Amino acid sequence: MSHWPVSIRKQWFVAARSDRVRGRPLAVTVLDLPLVLGRTPEGGVFAFEDRCPHRQVPLSCGRLTAQGLQCPYHGWTFGGDGKCTAIPGLAPDAAPPSISAITISCQEHHGLIWVRLAAPEAADGDAFAAPPSSMTRGLPGATSLQWQAYWKAPVVDAIENFLDPLHTHTLHPGLVRRGGKRSPVDVAVRLTHEGFRVDYRGQEEQTGWLYRLFESPRVSERAVFAGAGSARIEYRYRNGSAIDITLHFTPQASGATHVFACMEVSGRWAPRWALYLFILPFLSKVARQDQHIVELQAANKLRFGTGGSVSTALDLVTPYLASLWQPGAPFCRESFERDVVLYL
Repeated sequence: MSHWPVSIRKQWFVAARSDRVRGRPLAVTVLDLPLVLGRTPEGGVFAFEDRCPHRQVPLSCGRLTAQGLQCPYHGWTFGGDGKCTAIPGLAPDAAPPSISAITISCQEHHGLIWVRLAAPEAADGDAFAAPPSSMTRGLPGATSLQWQAYWKAPVVDAIENFLDPLHTHTLHPGLVRRGGKRSPVDVAVRLTHEGFRVDYRGQEEQTGWLYRLFESPRVSERAVFAGAGSARIEYRYRNGSAIDITLHFTPQASGATHVFACMEVSGRWAPRWALYLFILPFLSKVARQDQHIVELQAANKLRFGTGGSVSTALDLVTPYLASLWQPGAPFCRESFERDVVLYL
């Protein structure tokens, strides 16, 4: 855990989908720290370090009771605030001692559970009081499709893959774009108060099967990054409809990343069953191709070492991600914010 910089530990990460945290405690690992998630009888969510302060047994192996999360070893129980509520064996009139599980900041938004590992006093006041607002709300009235994956790759490589349109011709030929069909696209890169955005203008249509089967002429395409690991591709169409694809990247360890994905469709016919039946197979194939190449990249870095990677002006988001995840890496706002032409 110590190798993660404090600036990253202050950030919020998605730990689980809300529907995974119900009647049982759930074990997760974020930034190498084992956690347990659970719900109070009222339905609120909480997160602790996954260890009982008594004998260090995993609390995730316990059970949820009316009094809180009960350790499977001696039955010590902890309420949603972490305070010990019961110790079996104490005299009936004895109050439980002032012992607590180690609590982790936890919030629930739009079907996801977010955690922040840094202690509240280390989170710079209100700057990190909540997850990025742009990533905790969805399209009004949208139909949504959720899925998740586990990639054996560093988080930065996974994020960069999602935000990089230039690989789509070779890695997803025919699905996203066709390799022989490139045209100039105006690209504007700008910083925001939560991260950055990249606007693409001049490509109302794409050449791949995903567009041809499920889309229509676009008004705009935008990539948005916020916090430390959340990114979204936003498509807006002439007919007033919209599609958002959001991915939250959460490091389990330095070489392992959980990917929580959501696709939302608004303003067009898209019942949930149709998304699962017709669109998910295509998206799953694209995701498997991305996972394969990023895991291949990670394995090769282990063979040769991480040095030697070359970047060009086409690698639009690389400087920001490097400065975020590697404190001290050079970053210049003036050179990052720019207008370029890419051939997509």
